[in-house]
Amino acid sequence: MECNILDKAQKIHLIGIGGTGMSGLAQLLLTMDKQVSGSDNNPGKVLTKLKQKGIKIFCPQREENISNDIELVIYSHAILPDNPEYKKAVEYHIPLLSYPEAVGCVMGKKRGIAIAGTHGKTTTSSLIVSILKEAGCSPSFLIGGEIKGTGNSEAGHSDILVVEACEYKRSFLNYRPEIGIVTTIEEDHLDYYRDIEEIKTAFRDFLNNVKGLIVYCADDRNVMDVIRTIRNKNMVSYGLKGGRWKAKNIQLLKNSSEFDCVFDEKKESFIKLQLPGVHNIKNALASIAVARYLDVPWEDIKECLERFSGVHRRCEVIGKIKGITIIDDYGHHPTEIRCTLQCIRNMFPDNRLIVVFQPHQYSRTRFLLKEFAMSFSDADKVVVPDIYFVRDSIIEQKLVNARMLVEKIRKNGREALYLPTFDEIVEYLYEIVKKGDVVLTIGAGPVDKVAYGLLKKLRNRYKT
Repeated sequence: MECNILDKAQKIHLIGIGGTGMSGLAQLLLTMDKQVSGSDNNPGKVLTKLKQKGIKIFCPQREENISNDIELVIYSHAILPDNPEYKKAVEYHIPLLSYPEAVGCVMGKKRGIAIAGTHGKTTTSSLIVSILKEAGCSPSFLIGGEIKGTGNSEAGHSDILVVEACEYKRSFLNYRPEIGIVTTIEEDHLDYYRDIEEIKTAFRDFLNNVKGLIVYCADDRNVMDVIRTIRNKNMVSYGLKGGRWKAKNIQLLKNSSEFDCVFDEKKESFIKLQLPGVHNIKNALASIAVARYLDVPWEDIKECLERFSGVHRRCEVIGKIKGITIIDDYGHHPTEIRCTLQCIRNMFPDNRLIVVFQPHQYSRTRFLLKEFAMSFSDADKVVVPDIYFVRDSIIEQKLVNARMLVEKIRKNGREALYLPTFDEIVEYLYEIVKKGDVVLTIGAGPVDKVAYGLLKKLRNRYKT
């Protein structure tokens, strides 16, 4: 029913069009000869880019942006029913689709590749997209981060659609991909899911929707629990300990990693990644498994992997000045933080590592407070601002705060400091940083403002 609405609608409005996925969907709809408009409350480069492509943009969101000749309204998960445009669409009886519902409809007409998992979705998706582009396959894609030199979305010329598939509110159950990938399964989104068992049930349902190949990480215990219950037997595994696709003879270098890629114990190729860390080796293995299933030649896979420079906000070096290195990362789960810090410690074994972590969402912080506090063992100093507010209730905001996290980090033997605002943190770092220091800003919120703010002040100090 929903997909018939999308097929027939010519005039479509997107509420929250500036979001990562929504902006990409808007561009895909243009290629389907739809007349697209959209709104957002936050002006920026994304809206400017969409305007240049011929999309009518409204900023901010107001009820008068919705006219009664609009045939379909698509809204992001950040949009609540009290949004003025959402309410106006209901008043006008305009059909409404959520972002994942709309993407699922688009995927139904293409060869879908959906990448799911608690961690590694964005990098794995980016690697798959980059390999397919290298091979001349011209995929369309919607992913959660910006591939350096490419962006976060594109309307390609082939029938392949690569989508990062989020488990929040079971969004990924709207997808019926030809290829489904699961990287990891851990406790997350506990404002929605009851526990890990309910999360595993959602991933099981996702994989049972896969029409062709399932690619999964054999090193992850929770993934394996799910795989044992899947009806589809067209599956291929990867991992460092287990799996048909494996990495052997691994060398973790300062800014890269090397390994022999092995399939069924036979060496297929030697790979040198520009990405450091064992987690990125696993991401590469998943992308290789997908590429070989699609008959992408090894020379294209190898060339792409060895040239791939990464994704913005994934252990991204923002700048270096007078021996001070500033890095930014999107990690917002304890496992991601621990993994990122281990990676940076391997790159800078003898340097002081100062971490600025902005917790993302009050409920996530409360549910995983102990795990967050234990994830900074490789840091020399941790600075924590106020928690970034995302879809939390007033009650939830009263149950946890940044000071509580700082206290627990201190109890685990790490030096930790609470400074509520970014401006205060930039001033503090500006006073204490010295040659040889590594400063990491990490979190899913706008904590990268600290990285850029510090870099600007240091450049002014040193006039570079």
